[in-house]
Amino acid sequence: MIYFITGNEKKFNEMKAILPEIERLDIDLPEIQEIDPHAIIRAKLEAACRHHDGEFIVEDTSVSMECLNGLPGPFIKWFLQTVGTRGLAELAAKLGNDRAAVTIVIGYAKSAGDIQFFEGVANGRIVPPRGERGFAWDPIFQPDGYDQTYAEMGPEEKNKISARRMAAEKLAEYLASN
Repeated sequence: MIYFITGNEKKFNEMKAILPEIERLDIDLPEIQEIDPHAIIRAKLEAACRHHDGEFIVEDTSVSMECLNGLPGPFIKWFLQTVGTRGLAELAAKLGNDRAAVTIVIGYAKSAGDIQFFEGVANGRIVPPRGERGFAWDPIFQPDGYDQTYAEMGPEEKNKISARRMAAEKLAEYLASN
């Protein structure tokens, strides 16, 4: 059994659409504060292996804004709680650079000593909040080549181009070949 550890049902549903064999495990794991998402994921997976039996998937999301030299990065959750999507969009506008990248790193652990990483990156812009769908930073991220934010897209369209899909497809290829 492969468990995707997340408390976020929307993340789980996006991942389940790509990896139908996974099950959700909602356990609270400590999250170290670190700029390197691989270190964050490794710590979570090692804790999961001590807590529960099975194979595990965890992910870390980074939103890196050029105008902030890569921040908020993996601290996006805390930036959203403090300044919100509108505040991030206003920062990008005031600093005159709206370029951003969303990076999803998925960690897969067959055991605490066997951890693999899979990464997906979507480049785009930070724009004023638009759209009612999606979650977290979706209303302010407009991927390159599109005139809509993730929150304006339907779930099928978003999932075709998302960084989560890119990373999950790499994981699916790995699982199929191992």
